[in-house]
Amino acid sequence: MKRSSPRFVALVASLIAAALSSLTVWILTQQPGAILINFFLVFSVCFIVFVFLLKEFIQDRIKLIYKSIYRFKTNKDNQYKIGDKKSADPIGEVSKEVLSWMIENKKEVDELKQQENYRREFLGNVSHELKTPIQNIQGYIHTLLDGALEDKKVNELFLQKAGKSADRLVELVDDLTQISTLESGQELNLQVVDMLKLTSEVFEMVETQANEKNISINLKKQNEKGILVMADRAKVRQVMVNLLVNAIKYGRSQGKIVISFYDMDKNILTEISDDGMGIAEEHLPRLFERFYRTDKGRSRDQGGSGLGLAIVKHIIEAHKQTINVRSTLGVGSTFGFTLKKA
Repeated sequence: MKRSSPRFVALVASLIAAALSSLTVWILTQQPGAILINFFLVFSVCFIVFVFLLKEFIQDRIKLIYKSIYRFKTNKDNQYKIGDKKSADPIGEVSKEVLSWMIENKKEVDELKQQENYRREFLGNVSHELKTPIQNIQGYIHTLLDGALEDKKVNELFLQKAGKSADRLVELVDDLTQISTLESGQELNLQVVDMLKLTSEVFEMVETQANEKNISINLKKQNEKGILVMADRAKVRQVMVNLLVNAIKYGRSQGKIVISFYDMDKNILTEISDDGMGIAEEHLPRLFERFYRTDKGRSRDQGGSGLGLAIVKHIIEAHKQTINVRSTLGVGSTFGFTLKKA
């Protein structure tokens, strides 16, 4: 049954109150205190009507608020439809949204904390990497100035060592500059690149280093017609050089390096495998970070800026492709990256 409107109820109540007042005045006209009793009755009726109307007003306002927040309608199963989703509990839906927001917010906070830790670690590493060659140069020069310059047995040796430290410093600054340039979104000079020809060029560049350790470099089952990709030739050549030098550096003496190419539908996968010492699993997730070293002392002894793999990762990501690594201790490592097929 449809409920009467508050205005109709108020009108009826007012008529009843007026009728009661008139009746009371007529009956008690000659009695003492008639005016006081009449006032009490009228006040009681009006108070009851006021309370009733106030409750009706509050209920109407609550309904209006709910309708503004949730657009719902009742179906056969007495369910409610919120937006485009059905739910029997609008408040529960809000709770789920709040919980989802809390989870996402926690993830963002955790990521920010992790990035802050990486930032502090990076600043410490770059300070150490820069300080070492600077201190070496400073020490050699001061030694020469203190009198060793006149000693023919050591002056040339100290100058050579100072020169090597200066070269290392320049290499480090150049690598940092290159990473900064890649991160700023430098445009690539995309062109059709034959990976077989490019690999042959890289072979010649690293041949001396490979021969020093008696390491052979082989291609696995190649297509004589060539393997064509769309890439920045100079930067991909740098990727190949860095990965091959890395394989030679950590490969075992008299070992071998194998380069393989795989057709992955729209992309070409290039893999460089060595049979060296391998990398422990806990190091793999951070291997492409700047200055990250699995064996800090041994890595620095073998040279390098500690930025080679970080540069490789930036170059591949600039091509909107991926790079990965898999490794087993005592067996070797394989680095693989994809490039878009031409």
